[in-house]
Amino acid sequence: MNLVHGGLQLVFYVLAIIAFALEAWALIDATRRPADAFPAANKQTKKLWLIILGVAVFFGLLAVVGQVTTLGIFAIAAFVAAVIYLADVRPAVKEYGSGDGRRMGPYGPW
Repeated sequence: MNLVHGGLQLVFYVLAIIAFALEAWALIDATRRPADAFPAANKQTKKLWLIILGVAVFFGLLAVVGQVTTLGIFAIAAFVAAVIYLADVRPAVKEYGSGDGRRMGPYGPW
């Protein structure tokens, strides 16, 4: 019985690490997008997404280093927020460039 319990803990720990990596990727990606791209794509503002994803990374980190059972619902909500950003918001704002100052033409940056 103890072996099964230890195996499940390992599985949940690995899932928490994967979720944290996904949340961190979403936050880093959101910081790289220009602020004007979010309203232009009919999405919430960049500031709001940075707050949401920052909180998601915080709870994801707590899930990795702390007790997953006490933060379970918050860790799940953090993962869902990151998935919503990556699946819905990121493709919409990606069309507007990465915000690095270069202008995009029909065939690439110029």
